[in-house]
Amino acid sequence: MRVVEPTIEVRALRKRYRTTVAVDGLSFTVRAGEVTGFIGPNGAGKSTTMRLILGLDAPDEGEALVNGRPYRSLRTPLTEVGALLDASALHPGRRARDHLLWLAHSNGIGKRRVSEVLDQVGLAAAARRRAGGFSLGMQQRLGIAAALLGDPPVFMFDEPVNGLDPDGIVWIRGLLRSLATEGRAVLVSSHLMGELEDTADHLIVIGRGRVVADTTVAMLLAAASKDRFEVVTAERARATTLLAGAGATIAVAGTEAVVVDGLPGDRVSALLTGAGVPFSELRRHRASLEEAYMDLTRGVIEFGPDAAGMDGGAR
Repeated sequence: MRVVEPTIEVRALRKRYRTTVAVDGLSFTVRAGEVTGFIGPNGAGKSTTMRLILGLDAPDEGEALVNGRPYRSLRTPLTEVGALLDASALHPGRRARDHLLWLAHSNGIGKRRVSEVLDQVGLAAAARRRAGGFSLGMQQRLGIAAALLGDPPVFMFDEPVNGLDPDGIVWIRGLLRSLATEGRAVLVSSHLMGELEDTADHLIVIGRGRVVADTTVAMLLAAASKDRFEVVTAERARATTLLAGAGATIAVAGTEAVVVDGLPGDRVSALLTGAGVPFSELRRHRASLEEAYMDLTRGVIEFGPDAAGMDGGAR
């Protein structure tokens, strides 16, 4: 029997809702052994793409495959892919353990596994409590337990840190990394760039339903850091006025530093020295994932102050 490496494959996927193009020719692959961050502005099409992968919506064109097959063809889907899209999609009157039991029964999974995942996500003590009384963080943990239930090779998580406290965020970060280390394919959508910077190996950045970048975190940060310099000066206002007047883009960094984009380092030094602006340090700037993300998506924002007058909007 042919062994298929755990993957999610999205091939030329298109989806339109009435006049709105939600996904527009999207193609990417989520590979085994990696945490792949799936990011983009609100309305970029991330949630729609995940719904298409899971067969909750039908594409107008293209296809999405899990382990080489469409989700709807999987006989026991929980053993193929674990997914968390909406943690609040629970029957409020059902106990946590019972919620997982019926899912397990529908996929031929034994009762023992229910106890294992409840313990794994830290809900063993709340197993007989009704979901309607759960906090958002507890709902997230229960949703993650459901995703883990079938011990699948592929995982999809949409904003998994929502509602989690700091301990929970550290826990989910470790869980995602451990799943990838075990050779599983992990796709995680998040708006928290700091979390993905510490967790993801690869990034799929989309905007207006199209791929903006498909790259490693390291490569994206290196590209965003290129030709950016950080100047430490006690006269930040003077430095900002001088360098901006020379054509640089300036951003504040800390209490006595500015980030200079658009001028080479030797030119920055010469300008400051020539104008008598003192500075104690001139160093190459290491961009954060948030900075790199903002650079990439500045022209593809659907909603927000910079999107005034734009039409459409995907989910």
